[in-house]
Amino acid sequence: MNLLTNPAPTTVSIQGAEVPINWDFRASIRFEEMMAGSLPDEEKIGKALEIYYPQVPAAIDQAVDRLLWFYAAGKDSEPGKGGSGNGGPIYSFAHDDEYIYAAFLDQYGVDLQAVGSLHWWKFKAMFQGLKSDNRIVEIMGYRSMEITPQMSKDQKQFYRRMKKQFAIPLPQSEREKLSAIEEALLNGGDVSGLL
Repeated sequence: MNLLTNPAPTTVSIQGAEVPINWDFRASIRFEEMMAGSLPDEEKIGKALEIYYPQVPAAIDQAVDRLLWFYAAGKDSEPGKGGSGNGGPIYSFAHDDEYIYAAFLDQYGVDLQAVGSLHWWKFKAMFQGLKSDNRIVEIMGYRSMEITPQMSKDQKQFYRRMKKQFAIPLPQSEREKLSAIEEALLNGGDVSGLL
């Protein structure tokens, strides 16, 4: 699909029938946040179907395939990764909501709170098109910055400080796991069961 030559879809084809899909950007943001969360995969599938389909189709495998296609705006993508860079996400809709809101308002004059609906594919294109002078783009740059041996000591310190300052908080389950590993290491415990 090409956003320049084709209308953004409001349905997906499942078993030869056009099935309505929740195309508003808020649904896909909820989906991405849910996929990044700690729910078991089986629950994620059920929740994803509920997010995207007003009535969940009987052909579950095809419905999942089509919602993933829709989420990716007709392109290859992996949900819940938040634009990964250097092994970690470079944005989080939950954590960066204020920066993203401000960027859309500043650059496009779009109040994401007031807009009745905005197609996910259009939102995604606008998000990817944010200019470098928006704070969220600057922050994503810090998060994705690779610290290399060629950098000066001052540059390395600066980027490490920025990465720490703008780090996306780990989910509760990850924090608990890291805390348990840290405690085991400090007290001479066995970490093999924690890894």
